[in-house]
Order: sequence, then C-alpha cells, then structure tokens
Amino acid sequence: MSVRTVLKTNRFVSSSSGLKAAATIGSSSTVYPRHLVNILQLSKDEFDSILNKAQYLKSVYKSGHAQAISEHHEKLLGKLVALLFSKRSTRTRISTEGAAAFFGAQPMFLGKDDIQLGVNESMYDTTRVISSMTSCIFARVNSHKDILDLCKDSSVPIINSLCDKFHPLQAIADLLTIKEQFGDDLSGLKLAWIGDANNVINDLSIACLKMGINVSVSVPKSIKFDEDVEEEAKKLASTSNLKFEIVHDPKAALRDANIVVTDTWISMGEEEQKLAKLQQFEGYQITRELINESNVASKWIFMHCLPRHQEEVADDVFYSNNSVVFEEAENRLYAAMAVIDAFVINSGNLLK
Repeated sequence: MSVRTVLKTNRFVSSSSGLKAAATIGSSSTVYPRHLVNILQLSKDEFDSILNKAQYLKSVYKSGHAQAISEHHEKLLGKLVALLFSKRSTRTRISTEGAAAFFGAQPMFLGKDDIQLGVNESMYDTTRVISSMTSCIFARVNSHKDILDLCKDSSVPIINSLCDKFHPLQAIADLLTIKEQFGDDLSGLKLAWIGDANNVINDLSIACLKMGINVSVSVPKSIKFDEDVEEEAKKLASTSNLKFEIVHDPKAALRDANIVVTDTWISMGEEEQKLAKLQQFEGYQITRELINESNVASKWIFMHCLPRHQEEVADDVFYSNNSVVFEEAENRLYAAMAVIDAFVINSGNLLK
C-alpha cells in the first residue's frame, strides 16, 4: 500500500475512530512527511525526546552563544515556513515565526484574509501549491477535518497549531514548564483541570499520562468530555498504573493536585454565549479560597494557556508566586523550535 493510499484510508473514518486515525497519520518515522496531529501519535520516548529537545534549544537560545546559535541558524537557511492561520493568534504566531527565524527560515504568514481554505480553490490545490514551495506548514484552523485534509495531500510536514480537537504545541510547552518546576521525573504528580472540555485538555491529558502524571478533570455536568480522548486516556492510565478521572466537583479534582490548570470558557466565536457560559461554569473560578478549601499539594503551580479572563481565575492566583503562566507562554517558542527540529530538520525521526 502506498503512502498516499494509507493517508487516504485514514481520512475516511467514523467519528468514534477519528482519534485513532489521526494518531496513525504520519506516525511512522519511515514515512515522510511525518505530520504532528496530536500527542497520542507519539510514543512516550518520542514525546520525551521532544521535551528534551525543547529544553536544550531553550538553553542555546537563552545563552546568546553566537557560534551555537549560528550553527542552528544555517539548518533551514533559504527555506520558507508557511503559517496557515484561519484563526487569529498571539502566542502561536510569535512563537512559530520566532522558531522559523531561529533556524534561518523565512516565515510566511497566510491569514484568513490572504487565503481561504477550500473557498477560492480546493483544499487539495491549495495544499499542493503551498507545500511545493515550503519546508513545512503550521496550520491553525477551525476543524480537525482541515488538519486531516492538509496531511493527506501535503508533501511537507503539517504541524497542527490548533484545531477544534487538538492543540499539541500547547501540550509540549505545558509539559516543558512542568518539567522545569518539578524536575525530569514527573511520575506520581497530579494535574487538576478545572473548566471546559476542549482541545487543550484533550492533548494535555494524553501528554501528562505519557509522562507519568495522574489527571483529574472537573467539568460541569452539562459538559461532555471528548469520548475518543477519554477512551484513550483510560487505556493509557490503566497500562501505566495511573489515574484518569472526570468529575464535576472542582474541589475533588483539586485534592492533592500539584498542577492546577484552566482555560478560557468562551472560545473564539462563542462570545454571544457569554451569559449562558458564566451560568454553566458557576463555582468554577479558581480563587485562593477555592485552593485553600481543596487541600492541594504543598507544592503546586497554576497554569493557563492564555488569553485569560477574570471569570476563570482570580488575580490572587493568576499573579501569585504559584503561577507560571508567563513562563508557560514563553515555552511555546521552544516547543515550536523542537517540533521544527524533529519533524522538518530530522525528517520525522523524533529520537535523533
């Protein structure tokens, strides 16, 4: 079976098996291009390797050592890196452009006003044209199907920079941040997610379980967690003797937690639902009082992928000494660097 046939076969799947198909696309180091769709597609060793690579590249970047930086700068000199963004962004755009520039590539931003996927020309035609002139495509799109379609027809790696189902770059940055706070051995830690069921926790829960971290997700009863992700997370937890649970009481999730995480409740395009969302998430704002009442671990950190809104977390937590939100945001740069190094420079050999 050819590579193209494999990718086409993986595209046409039912919703219940979509996560497995996404994990399969470009998941073999013997197939090029290898794409980054989600964290599930990476083995534990591969994910750990990416984290170590991000940590190393951060040290090089922060050192300001001219010779070391120059050596990396020549790796993609004269190449183009496409940033295909259907949604506006702050951290994703800055980090991606910065990562491309670090390796000597020229980032090319293609926003929704520059091209419209599948509108003025077919997705197939657009993908073939862009991939023929670039070394990789960072795609920040609306639907998971758009990512799968790009992967199917691209001749260069597709890096999922956000879709409605996954956000792997954020998960890499988050685990790098956690490693910096707790050391290389993360086994036995507990992450508590308080908020909505969304693309961020979908990848973050899988990433944590791969690194030995227990996960407790608290969402309102009216919120349905992604069934595909839940199934895979439970399998990972079972095989690794870890705990993955979904509860509806924030205090239960926070008990003994080392890592406290939330995200926006009102995603881009849902602004008109603000009043209903605030009612739905009543009691979910992370405050110092809630933390104190929940018996979190003696050492705990607070994380948020940003942008942050007051209703999600109070100032006494967001700006506290426990908060690592700005370190987390900066780590998006090194996550993008590590991904370019692994998927583009090393042609998908993540253990190299």
